[in-house]
Amino acid sequence: MPTVIESIESLKAYQPGKPISELEREFGVTNAIKLASNENPLGPSPKAKEAIQTAANLVHLYPDGAAFELRETIANFHNVEMEAVLTGNGSNEVLNLIARTFLKPGKDRGLMFQYAFIAYPIILKAFGVAFDVVKVSDQDFEQSLDKMYDAIHEDTKLICIANPNNPTGTFIKKDALRKFLESVPEDILVVIDEAYVEFIDDPSFSSALDLRATRENLIITRTFSKCYALAGLRVGYAVGPPKLIDYVNRVREPFNCNLIAQAAAIASLGDREFVARSVAQNTEVRAELIEGLEKLAANGVQAIPSQTNFVLVRTPRPGVEIYDALLRLGVIVRPLKGYGLEYFLRVSVGSHHENQRFLKAFSDEIRR
Repeated sequence: MPTVIESIESLKAYQPGKPISELEREFGVTNAIKLASNENPLGPSPKAKEAIQTAANLVHLYPDGAAFELRETIANFHNVEMEAVLTGNGSNEVLNLIARTFLKPGKDRGLMFQYAFIAYPIILKAFGVAFDVVKVSDQDFEQSLDKMYDAIHEDTKLICIANPNNPTGTFIKKDALRKFLESVPEDILVVIDEAYVEFIDDPSFSSALDLRATRENLIITRTFSKCYALAGLRVGYAVGPPKLIDYVNRVREPFNCNLIAQAAAIASLGDREFVARSVAQNTEVRAELIEGLEKLAANGVQAIPSQTNFVLVRTPRPGVEIYDALLRLGVIVRPLKGYGLEYFLRVSVGSHHENQRFLKAFSDEIRR
């Protein structure tokens, strides 16, 4: 057996939300619902579906390796130059490529918040890159950029911030983010992960795309998996300085963004009515979900205010215990023990029917 790299030996693989098909095999459930992976319950836009059907006739051909049309569409959508756009097999791959391109194992360090998206530490550990973690209160889950700034080390070369954040649903306000980006040493690359940006409606928020002038070493990542409902096609992108994007492109695998994904993503960006409908439904059903959870406060339940398409829920018993009980009722949510949040669950905002079913199963379980 070949020797395994030390950083890989100690690494725990990312655990995605349990698929419905797996639950049905395990427990014989026939009407399961999944509220574990923050997927859009509306499914893809009609324009995306039409593009998928058309592109399916061309899958015997390789996709455009440069994703020219998709990059052009993204560039026009954000009013940036094409050279500033990088496409990937989901934003996870984009984050992997950034770390691989700019970090030196054993020398450079990363920096992130506690309870940040779990892919960040997995990526850095896999590349043998050390990182520091800024503590976050488990009461309000505020991500203090002042604390982040104070934690910068002389070897810090990458800072990862999700805004809004997964799994907490919290966000950083525009003025605080601007101040931080202006103050961070210029030799540090700051990556702002905006996977859930479409869902935020707080007026004090601003996308980092609007703050690109504050510093050169800034890359913003986005995904088509959440609001655009293309999770199964795996397509994401980044916007950053053309010089940095060019470096990342040099290590990018050819054809990393498949033909159907490119076509669906292009069509999705052209369907703003669908995005507006998805956001409106999410806002309405999220409020219903939070209201239902607040009614269980006397039972030790707390819903953390969210600006995403999921809600972080404090539970009176270990989250894994409640998660297991809900599985037997055909309801899949996300336990967060792997994040260090033992007494929490993350619940996606599904349809009205799905969330009402979760609330019924959840309330019955914690009251029994």
